[in-house]
Amino acid sequence: MDTFTTIAILFTISSLISYINNRYVKLPGTIGIMVIAIVISILILISGKIFPEAFNFFKEVTSSVDFTRTLLDVMLAFLLFASALHFDFEKLKAQKLPILILSTVGVVGSTTIFGFLFFWTLPFFGIDVPLLYCLLFGALISPTDPVAVLSVLKKSRIPASLETIIGGESLFNDGVGILLFVTLRELTEDTSTVFTWSHTLMLFAQEVFGGVILGVGFALICMYLIRRITELQTILMITISMVMGISVVGGLLHVSIPLAAVTAGLMLSNVKLGETEDSRPLNELLDKIWGLIDDLLNTILFVMIGLQVAIIHFYSAYWMISICAIVFVLIARAFSITVPAILLGRKLALPYNRIAIVIWAGLRGGISVALALSLPFSEFKPMIVSVSYIIVVFSIIVQGLTLNKVVDKLVD
Repeated sequence: MDTFTTIAILFTISSLISYINNRYVKLPGTIGIMVIAIVISILILISGKIFPEAFNFFKEVTSSVDFTRTLLDVMLAFLLFASALHFDFEKLKAQKLPILILSTVGVVGSTTIFGFLFFWTLPFFGIDVPLLYCLLFGALISPTDPVAVLSVLKKSRIPASLETIIGGESLFNDGVGILLFVTLRELTEDTSTVFTWSHTLMLFAQEVFGGVILGVGFALICMYLIRRITELQTILMITISMVMGISVVGGLLHVSIPLAAVTAGLMLSNVKLGETEDSRPLNELLDKIWGLIDDLLNTILFVMIGLQVAIIHFYSAYWMISICAIVFVLIARAFSITVPAILLGRKLALPYNRIAIVIWAGLRGGISVALALSLPFSEFKPMIVSVSYIIVVFSIIVQGLTLNKVVDKLVD
């Protein structure tokens, strides 16, 4: 199936699912879209023996989309740039300490706790997985997903300060999460590779600082150009070209594309543009257009997540493991947030009665599934992919739908 046909079918499916959700189901946008996509996938799988041609066509469409490359190399930069563009930079600065702690210490702590809990539990199911693979699983599932988190926060009643902390954490923790994932994946791919702090710090500098520098460089060029014109079409094309450039150059230089996109978005969010010829504010128009781009890509992404049911193998033995993994993810996040909150006290500016909100709002999403699918083939990959997917579905549907209830109970 050629690329254009695949895109056309995927776009049409996304449009229909979005219509069904808005017209009949009426669940919060991204959650409802993913739920309907999963239900459709399950129904097609069940009816596969009755309508084999329809099943094979559906599976061909789903398989023809490289989910990992589409998300990580194409869509992610656009989604993160659009999210960062709407962020209040001053509010982000005011909450910089809790965001920094949660996006670094929180991710490392969660990865370690989850990895060991998973490693100690698997023998009870008759499965032996090396500790390194359990930690690798922890690295891909621990960072909160900015796309999932920010899409749910739009409809939540979370206080503004907590929303900034949770949203900021999700924007910045990818750098640390991907660093841990890449480092551990190298160790699993080549057993002769020895872990060294110098190599890890070099990789960290390349990924994180390289990503930030790339984002600053592209943003400065973009800012220089758009400040000198008042035509919305040209300004929009320049910003889109900038995001595409970040994706391409970031991939070539092996630096963090997510951090580069976030950095560029935050810088451009503070740029004051003029007005169009008919006196319409350019900043407001640009925000609205990028908001539409964000909503459109979110819809397609969550449909793609839902449709993955058709190509991921779920074995009965994985369901109990998945339930344990969901509990471990929540325990790991709880410890990695509560311990810094106790140690730093008032400096973290995170009241104890609101820690539970931050824990429950830490949604996982498509990035975890994409990283799991990117793992090299091994006997452990099918289990990691399946369990990751179930954790993501639970996170988005259950945590996403109940977040406001948790907020109502814990916020004074």
